[in-house]
Amino acid sequence: MKISLKACRVNSGMTLKDASQHFGIHYETLSNYENDSTNVPRTFFIKLESVYGIPTENIYFGKQDDHFAEMNKRNFKVVMPQ
Repeated sequence: MKISLKACRVNSGMTLKDASQHFGIHYETLSNYENDSTNVPRTFFIKLESVYGIPTENIYFGKQDDHFAEMNKRNFKVVMPQ
């Protein structure tokens, strides 16, 4: 299961401001990436693993709302008896 950028940050024990300093970006920019990481810059992508300690293949890239919708679909899937 992949986790969101925000989950990576929170699990690393960092605030937006703490993490943004590690990436060398403004905290509002990081917040925007957490909401939609579809097109994050390569320089940011390269730093993810070292800053958060999570392999990039375990991180969801895309819109946060889409990730939550997919997670809910998986967790609350109703199977009808045949």
